[in-house]
Amino acid sequence: MAKRKPRRLPEVLTAQEQEDLLKQPNAKAPTGLRNLCMMRVMLDAGLRAAETLHLKVKDIDWMSGKLMVREGKGKKDRTLWINEDLLELLREWRTKRPAGTKLLFCTLKSTEIDSRYLRAMVKRLANKAEIDKDVHPHTLRHTFATDLYRETKNLRLVQKALGHSDISTTQIYTHIVDEELESALRGFRKK
Repeated sequence: MAKRKPRRLPEVLTAQEQEDLLKQPNAKAPTGLRNLCMMRVMLDAGLRAAETLHLKVKDIDWMSGKLMVREGKGKKDRTLWINEDLLELLREWRTKRPAGTKLLFCTLKSTEIDSRYLRAMVKRLANKAEIDKDVHPHTLRHTFATDLYRETKNLRLVQKALGHSDISTTQIYTHIVDEELESALRGFRKK
């Protein structure tokens, strides 16, 4: 049997890097507000880029913050909740977004946003924030998962939030925390 290559740990953003990244879009401009909302959805709810781009206005319960991901990867639906801050930001975008489409996130001409635009936008804003990492939309999902695991220590909860069918896919996030523990302990009480 061939020896499996160890998986590389995903790159994640620190709290400071997340804050710096989210400061980059000009939320006073419609596209800046939209871009901020898209990044927050990926960072605060763990959506994949495609799931973010396919969100419809009706997929959010605008009172409770319940968010439905319909036909995510593997054609699976899942239910998530977003915090009040993000919900308020999305309400603001909803009032400014162009009419003529059911999509929550669209161009100013009411057309679908291309996934290449989303990748380039996240990368550009990360560079502008001077984040010295290869940041792409999935980095925001990895960051969400890692932060959720750090906070809850509940791998099953992270698995459910991410929509993973197999827990072994989710286990990579425990290794990130293990690596941080090793680093902290190696420097602990060092003289």
